Amino acid sequence: MAASIQQIRQAAEGWSIEVTPAGATKIDSFAACLAPGTTVNVTFLPGSDPLETVAVTKRLHNEGMKAVPHLAARSLRDADQLDTLLAAYRAEAGVDEVLVIGGGVDKPVGAFDNSMQILETGLLQKHGIMTAGVAGHPEGSPDISEAEIADALAAKNAFAKREGMTLYIETQFCFEAPIVLEWEKRVRAAGNELPIRIGIPGPATIKTLFRFAQISGIGPSMRFISKQARNVAKLMTVQSPHLLLSDLAQGMASDPDCLIEHFHFYPFGGFAKTAAYANAIAAGHIQLLPKGGFDVVGSAA
Repeated sequence: MAASIQQIRQAAEGWSIEVTPAGATKIDSFAACLAPGTTVNVTFLPGSDPLETVAVTKRLHNEGMKAVPHLAARSLRDADQLDTLLAAYRAEAGVDEVLVIGGGVDKPVGAFDNSMQILETGLLQKHGIMTAGVAGHPEGSPDISEAEIADALAAKNAFAKREGMTLYIETQFCFEAPIVLEWEKRVRAAGNELPIRIGIPGPATIKTLFRFAQISGIGPSMRFISKQARNVAKLMTVQSPHLLLSDLAQGMASDPDCLIEHFHFYPFGGFAKTAAYANAIAAGHIQLLPKGGFDVVGSAA
């Protein structure tokens, strides 16, 4: 059974999006394309200056958004730098939530090798940050074994209970709903109790999606987008994630125990374009298609 407009709209409520410091320089006004209080993750990319992330986080806060900066473990020198960074986030942007990830570098630049080590410093609690996202991998990871991923997720569930912190999972971007829904059931059966935000690729050309899939090195999604990229004539065709969103919404609605709560959009095709798309869906400005999925018929941006 296909998802209804109401189910899709409800699933899209509370959506989030992310921005890089470089991407933020191209956005004249976040308030022009986002509703007040929208959650915006600010990336901390390998080799970048963490002060750039602080500056964007402060700007988002000043424009009325909920800024959630990334803390990339393998890109931080030590606990002192982490302490200083968290103090800046709190003082300049009132940050009370972060996303803690390992980070996309093979060799740590300092004392931290994984996100659990960041959590265990106790520095988040020291600075009054009691909510944190951690990475999820519905399609696995090219850098970490399935056993290590399972152990890490179990450790984070135990940490959340022990420390009284609110943790949630935010996943890599995905293209196929069955893989995501099967993964959610699998980790739930293994004991996961953390709520989940599923990574959604915003509307973008197949060429752009293929490039990001190559960078991420994720398996099934890479195969999925590679099939479409073989058709050179379609490389510049903009692909919408409407089928993915519709199928996820149906899966969420049909399983009351499903831990998927929100969607997190990766704006590969442009920040403003992705924000307008997500706003329209959350407002129910969509029309169901006979063969599944939907078209956006208006904008709430």
